[in-house]
Amino acid sequence: MQIRLSDHFTYKRLLRFTLPSVVTMIIASIYSVVDGLFVSNLVGAMALSAINIAFPVTMIIGAVGFMLGTGGSALVAKTLGEGKKELANQYFSMLIYSMILIGGILTALSLIFVRPIMRLAGASDLLMEDCVIYGAILLAGSVPFMLQVSFQNFFVVNEKPTLGLVLSIASGVTNMALDYVFIAVLKMGVAGAALATVMGYVVGGGIPLIYFAKKREHGLQLVKTKFYGKQLLQAASNGSSELMSNISASLIGILYNIQLMKVIGEMGVAAYSVMMYVDFVFLAAFLGFSSGSAPVVSYQYGAGNHAELKSVFRKSVMIIGITSIVMVTVSEAVSHPLSAIFVGYDKELLDMTVHGFRIFAVGYLLSGINIYASSFFTALCNGPLSAFLSFTRTLLFRGGMVILLPMLLGFDGIWGAIVVAEGLGLICSVTCLVKNRKKYHY
Repeated sequence: MQIRLSDHFTYKRLLRFTLPSVVTMIIASIYSVVDGLFVSNLVGAMALSAINIAFPVTMIIGAVGFMLGTGGSALVAKTLGEGKKELANQYFSMLIYSMILIGGILTALSLIFVRPIMRLAGASDLLMEDCVIYGAILLAGSVPFMLQVSFQNFFVVNEKPTLGLVLSIASGVTNMALDYVFIAVLKMGVAGAALATVMGYVVGGGIPLIYFAKKREHGLQLVKTKFYGKQLLQAASNGSSELMSNISASLIGILYNIQLMKVIGEMGVAAYSVMMYVDFVFLAAFLGFSSGSAPVVSYQYGAGNHAELKSVFRKSVMIIGITSIVMVTVSEAVSHPLSAIFVGYDKELLDMTVHGFRIFAVGYLLSGINIYASSFFTALCNGPLSAFLSFTRTLLFRGGMVILLPMLLGFDGIWGAIVVAEGLGLICSVTCLVKNRKKYHY
């Protein structure tokens, strides 16, 4: 039986409704993991380092998709909760058309300056060419990527999260199959890895575009619309936390690479690359649950159903808390075998990666609530507060700690910076949740 946003959500129903979003995020994160596996084992550690330098740069543009997708889906879900279906479709259409236009402009500009951008991101002379090749191809696929991440949010609002999951699986399978063809068979190196990823984006972003363009009696669809400047700004403001979170994560990734190049060199970047690939998959559970439950929060908030809003919030916090404990336990247990899959061919690099990951993974105990709190305030259409939490946690705390802690703790300070930053972020998240409880009635 299909679950509606207007339903009462028990633990079982909430988990069923958010599971497709969780699996979707995990599959999406596997894109980069598969690239890393093929490149590391078939091309080498230096190519892996090049990918890790270029990838955060490409995600800065893709962050616009997260912003308009998350902020826009909250606006559309709230409008549906108010009973204004036609207006919700017009808002939805305007957001998608705007995203395509903005993405196209940003893509063109970034491709013009790709080489100096990679130099600023920390690429050494040894890594530069691979960084430029990988980065340019991924930047060219920015619009399909933006559409893919935004449509995943709108599939949930459309009460079709399973369809979003199916398309995400199709996108992931495309990426993995083409990784094998381009890298293992055709020997295209980092260019093959990038091209396979972009083709996955095309499947994940192009097919939903066709789906929503088809006329139907029920659900969201692309319709003739007009420019709603106020609502576009509202969606951008509301999704500013996701924009800030993704841009900050990219900037912190770049800062990590620069610090590692100074302290160790290309091998340090390779070790960090492995942690980031594993990190993508582990954090996907938190991100998927948060984005999957957000439309429920937005709908109940728009409908003024305070009792259900409070129930969903409390159940979500409990689920996040239990998942955090499980995640830390699992990550510590599998740190060695997971690292060995990527860099088992180099003992020194493997030992460095395992040691760093066991410190780094403690942060999973704290990051779940931080991610959920930011998403929760976005769902309540309080973009500035959500953006504040994202900014302090990712850019201010992580950036500050990765500069400060290596001075105090040496090399281990780089890995421990995440844990300390998440702890400081948790203080901010809990404070904001407690202070705003009466205002939003959760």
